[in-house]
Parts: sequence; C-alpha cells; structure tokens
Amino acid sequence: MGKITGFLEFDRKVEEYTPVTERVKHYKEFTLPMKEQELKDQGARCMDCGIPFCHSGCPLGNLIPDFNDAVYRGKWEKAAEILHATNNFPEFTGRLCPAPCEEACVLGINENPVSIENIEKNIAETAFNKGWVTANPPTKRTGKTVAVIGSGPAGLAAAQQLNRAGHLVTVFERDEKVGGLLRYGIPDFKLEKHIIDRRVAILREEGIVFRTGTHVGKDILATEIKDEFDALVLTGGATVRRELPIEGANLKGVVQAMDFLKQNNKRVDGVKELGKEIKATGKDVIVIGGGDTGSDCIGTSFRHGATSVSNFEILGKPTLERPSDQPWPFWPMRLRTSSSHKEGVERFFSISTKRFIGDSDGNLTGLITSEVEWIKEPGKRPQLIEIPDTEKEWKCELALLALGFTGTEMTIADQLGIKADMRTNIKASEADYMTNIPGVFVAGDQRRGQSLIVWAISEGRQAAYHVDTFLMGSSNLPLKGEGDLPRI
Repeated sequence: MGKITGFLEFDRKVEEYTPVTERVKHYKEFTLPMKEQELKDQGARCMDCGIPFCHSGCPLGNLIPDFNDAVYRGKWEKAAEILHATNNFPEFTGRLCPAPCEEACVLGINENPVSIENIEKNIAETAFNKGWVTANPPTKRTGKTVAVIGSGPAGLAAAQQLNRAGHLVTVFERDEKVGGLLRYGIPDFKLEKHIIDRRVAILREEGIVFRTGTHVGKDILATEIKDEFDALVLTGGATVRRELPIEGANLKGVVQAMDFLKQNNKRVDGVKELGKEIKATGKDVIVIGGGDTGSDCIGTSFRHGATSVSNFEILGKPTLERPSDQPWPFWPMRLRTSSSHKEGVERFFSISTKRFIGDSDGNLTGLITSEVEWIKEPGKRPQLIEIPDTEKEWKCELALLALGFTGTEMTIADQLGIKADMRTNIKASEADYMTNIPGVFVAGDQRRGQSLIVWAISEGRQAAYHVDTFLMGSSNLPLKGEGDLPRI
C-alpha cells in the first residue's frame, strides 16, 4: 500500500487557505487546490501498516489504504470506485467530516497522520470533473414503495441505496430545497450549495422523487404517508435546540445559532423573504458554544462585518496533544482550531454565562459571566463549580447560542405511536433499525442523537439494508465494512 518508505520521505500536507482579508469578503469556499504530485505524495504516506485502524475509526468503513494506494499510483478512476463503494457522498465528507479516521491512523501514533480527508475530497472532485460520476438507475423495479422523511445526509444515503435495490423512493423535505443541515446549517464557505445540487440532480436522474416544501406531520399526516407506502424511513435529524434558561434569555439579540445560520444561507441563496433580519454587522458578537456550529457562527459573523467576535466554552481548554486518558486509536478531545477561529476570534474557556443584560426596549446590550472549574472524582460525574469573585460584564449586542441539540421533534412519532428513548431520540432496534411500528424505520441523528455527517451516511446505508430485507426477505445491499459493487 502506498510507497513503502513514503511516510519517511514526505511530510503531511493539506490544502492551504486564501488570506483572511480576502476570504471574509465572500461566502465561497477558500481552499487552494494541491498539485497532483503533492496528492500522490500524500497517498504514498499510507504506510502498509498491516492492520489499518483507520477502518475502525471511519463509521463508514471506508477502504482507506486501498484508495490511498490508487492515488499514489495515479489511478484516480479506480480510487473513485473504491471510495464510492462505501461512501455515497465523499464530496460532502471530504469537506465536512472531522476525520476520525485520521485520529486512528497508525502513522499518527508518533507522526502526523495521513491526510485522508483531503485525499478523499480530491478523489471525489476529480471523479466529477472527469465525468465519472453519472446516474446509475436500477435495471428493474421491485414495485415496492418507500418514503424517506428528511433529506439530510442520512435520508439521501438511505434513498440512494433503496433506489439501487429497485424500490420506488420518495423523499419528503419540509424546506424548499433538498439537503437538510447540509444546505441550511453549513455555511457556503465550507460547502457551496452547487455541490449538493449536482449530486441531487444525479439522484433525480436515478429515479428518486423529491417532494420539497412538504412538512410531514403538519402539511400531511404521518399516518397518511404510512398508509400510502410499503415502508417509511425517518431521517429528520436531532433538531430540538438546547436552550440557555437564564435571566434575559428572551431579549432581542439572544439568538439560536441555527436560526442565524439558516437565514444567512438563504440570504446567500438569494431568498428575499427572510423574516426579521439577524445580522452581526457592526455588533459585538459573543458565540456561546465551542463546537462546529459555534465555529460556523464565528466565520459568518466576520463576513457580516461584526465589530468583534468572542467565543465562550464552558469546558476547560483542551490540550494540543492527545490526553493520556484517551489513547490511540480512540477519538481524542484535543484543542481544535478551525479556519473560522483563525479569522480573528478571541476564545475563552472555563466560562459560564450567568445572565443577559438589556436596555429599556428589550435589546441585548451585554452579559455577565463567571469563571468555572470542573471537579473530577473517581467513579463520579464531573461537577461544575463557580469560582468566587470572577464575575465579569461583557458588551454584546448579538449572542449566538451554539449549545447543541437535545433530541428530535416528536410530531411524526406521536402521530404514528412510535416510542422515544431516554435521550428523547426515536427508539429503534439495534438489530434492524425498526421502530415499535412494523415497517417504520429510523436512521441518523433522529436515532442516535446529534452526531457527525459520516455517521449520518453510515446510518442511512445501514437502515436501507434492513428496509430492503423487510420488503424482500433478504438484501444484496452492503452492510458496513462490506462495500458495494464498484459504481459511481
């Protein structure tokens, strides 16, 4: 695999960014493409490790050493076939996945790991540019009908797999365009929306029907959908946002991150009717929450022209190195600095927001924080302790709450009589992804809770196998780790 001495000869390299002063002026992607020889050199770093732990790190079970080797040898079409065998949408994961595969890379034990995600993205883009990614509709139909509710990565993956099995698939989406959080949650500077559109065009050509602007549970009852189709797959995501129930939380200027991001994505898309405007222009912005959504709010605020942007995280500052209690090949909670962080944000850790401050008209003007520490005792959950005499007032006209999600909306589940689990996700069998209602399946964040795009695609593929088995008695669709017939 790769070049036997490649990991000794070549240093890790990934795509570079355009300068901050340039990229904050627009919403387009801003990575600088690598030369083909540079990509081959990166593929050469894959070290023929014997047991590729990257496989276990990847929720999709991508055949990583195989496509790395193909890139090293310049066999790009073969690399694309290998990659698409386990991943329906590598053009998405190659941009958005935090790459747990790289944290599990054997080379990463004592060197910088192979730049797997960057290689994946370039394989996908090469395949599209060369015209290798084409519609591949099934040769025959089963006559069975399947409804997929939700068009995020889990829903799209389930739909494509079920369509490949020959079923007639209809995807319902309550927004006006397909993509779910890919379209309305991820800023264009991380994923330009024509990347989604070109893939959806292929899915349509393969025979999948999309019904957008249709809110199942509201515009049409879930029971009606169930009666109309032979099977139903719920992939609506974990969309219930975590609140911050403190004094002043209802002030104008305290905004949920997803409201802010969704409106801006629609603005970039040219939508005119946006409702009440939410913009960071000329404001002191504080983003509360240190995850990916918080990072997206930071980059968007800079592009609005915010006066200042600060980022609060209630957890302590992680280390740059892998923590001792999170050994390789497990995913480590280390300090991660995104491209948006590099655009000028000031980050604060171990800080808790106690209350928001407003003026007589109900507008946010500031907030009060205190420093905190986490007390850890063996066998007990960590306790959050406020440090006395550390209160501080901050000037702030826009506070963005990027606090994650607490579960899924239950309207559809309630209409169908589906049970929830203790985490307010939809409860389903681990064996076959089916809910307590026969013929109704669930996948993605709606089943496992807020997670990664790569998990969503994996869940969609797994669910499709079980739906196909339910409808036909058996399935030729692949499960994780099995791969698919080479098809792009």
